Formats: sequence, C-alpha cells, structure tokens
Amino acid sequence: MPQPLHPAMQAYIDNSKRFTPTDNSLAARRSAFLRACRHCTPPPPEGWLIEDIDLQGLRLRCYQPTGPAPEGGWPTLLYIHGGGWDLGNLDTHDWFAYSLAQRARLAIVAVEYRLAPEHAFPAPLEDCLKAWAALRTGKVDANLSQTTLMVAGDSAGGTLAAGLCRALLSAGQPQPLGQLLVYPVLTARQHLPSMHEHAQAPMMTVAGLTQSLQGFLPNEAERNNPCAMPLEADDFAGLAPALVMVARVDPLCDHGIAYAAALTAHNVPAEVWVGKGMVHSSLRAFGVAEVEQAWARMAAQLLRWAYG
Repeated sequence: MPQPLHPAMQAYIDNSKRFTPTDNSLAARRSAFLRACRHCTPPPPEGWLIEDIDLQGLRLRCYQPTGPAPEGGWPTLLYIHGGGWDLGNLDTHDWFAYSLAQRARLAIVAVEYRLAPEHAFPAPLEDCLKAWAALRTGKVDANLSQTTLMVAGDSAGGTLAAGLCRALLSAGQPQPLGQLLVYPVLTARQHLPSMHEHAQAPMMTVAGLTQSLQGFLPNEAERNNPCAMPLEADDFAGLAPALVMVARVDPLCDHGIAYAAALTAHNVPAEVWVGKGMVHSSLRAFGVAEVEQAWARMAAQLLRWAYG
C-alpha cells in the first residue's frame, strides 16, 4: 500500500484538479495546461532581462541577469519544457526560469519546439538542436557564453534534453557541461517496476503517458531510437554528466534511476535525486519543503557546472 503523501503535496494535487480539461480534445488539454501552469508561476525575478527572440521562425525566450556579463559571457542553460510533447510552450513554463533565476545567477534560454501530434519526432528534437547550435555560434545574444553551456528539461523536455546529448554524441559534437533531467520519459516500454507500481499515480498515469507517446512517436520503430528514447541505447559512454531528479510517486521514477545507473556504468558522472514524497509535475508545488530542497539541489549543481 503506498504511503499517504504529505498534506502540502496532497493540497497541491487537489488544487490542480481545478484545471482539469473540459474534454479530452487537444485544444481543451492545452488550454487547461496553460491555466494550471500560470496559476503556479511565481512573479518575474527582479534584476533580470527577459526577451523573446525569433531564430528563423523558432521562438526562444532569453532570461539573463542585468548588469555586466562575466568575461566570456553568461554561463547559459538551454531549457526544454515539458507537457507531454503536445501541450507546453514558452508561456506555460516561465515558472521554471523564474524560480531558477532566484537561486542561480546564469542565463536561461527556453526553446518553443514544435509540438506533437502536428509535428512528431524528430521535429521537436530538431528544434532543440537548432537552438543549441545557435547558442554555440553566438546567434542568440552577445552576452551569452558560447562554451559554458548546459541543458535541462522536465518530463517530455527531459526526454528531449537527453536526446539532444545523444544526437550531439552521434554527430561527434561537444557535449553540454551537464544535463539536468527532471522526471524524464526515457523509454516507451513499460517493463520498469514504477510503471506498474504507480500506474495510476496523481498527476501522471500510464494511460496518459501512452496517449502522449502516440503523438510524439506514432512510428513504433522510432521507439527504439536512442535519440527519441535515450534508455534504448547500448552504450552511454561520452555523454554529458547528469543530475537526474525523480519523483518517487510517479510511473517515470525508474526511468531516471535506470538512466543514471547506465551512465555510471559507462563511467559518466551521474547522480539521481529521489523526491520520496513528490509526484510528477510537483516541481511547481512551491513552498513544499521537499520541492524547495529539489530546487536548491538543482541550482547548486548548475552553478558547479557553470563556474566550477
């Protein structure tokens, strides 16, 4: 029998039910997701410049501290949003950048990749790679470093962040200084224990995941492609160091644990942090003690990667 969640986490779950879609249509789900995320978004950080950038039709949002940039430019995190590959956009995920900006002095560039099912894999990953290439070549902002670069993603964004590292490795290009993955989806198979133990977990069910996967990977052969589902790789050597944050009460919990173990087995520095009382999406449950601990752990790791 699963242990009951802390009252503060249960209150977050109960409050989220206010944003249940009116029906299961894509339009209703996108609208509800936007409202839910905006409800949880903290105020914009003071002392930060936030601007949207059009990169040949690809929309980016750049968050950077005001004032002089360090020599070589601001260390920069490419952030890839979650939302099942089919729901999110830049406006749904300001909360991530706003919260991180309160804890870590580095620039954040969020990418609004094309969404499934209108644009299935590899289109979303191609957009993320385009944004990464623009950072590497200084085409986003002159104040951003072209070399001190990291990547992060939550949920479906975690899939794409890990997929970006795999695609760069396959192309013989430099890895990010680190990959930060938050409750990522890393395999389309359902063999891992948490997929059964928490199949009906709050905020994420296996049925909901299956629906999202159908839009992202309608071609079942692609589900074996490590750039799409990074746990399907045979060799993990050469990938970026990783911090993987997972929620214990989440069907995806063992995805992140297995990925960190695979990296470690191939001599890649990797750590997994388990939020024992957390559920999927609960990084937005600001004020809950364990969630605040998660934010502190992520910020500390990003600063280590950025500044040594």
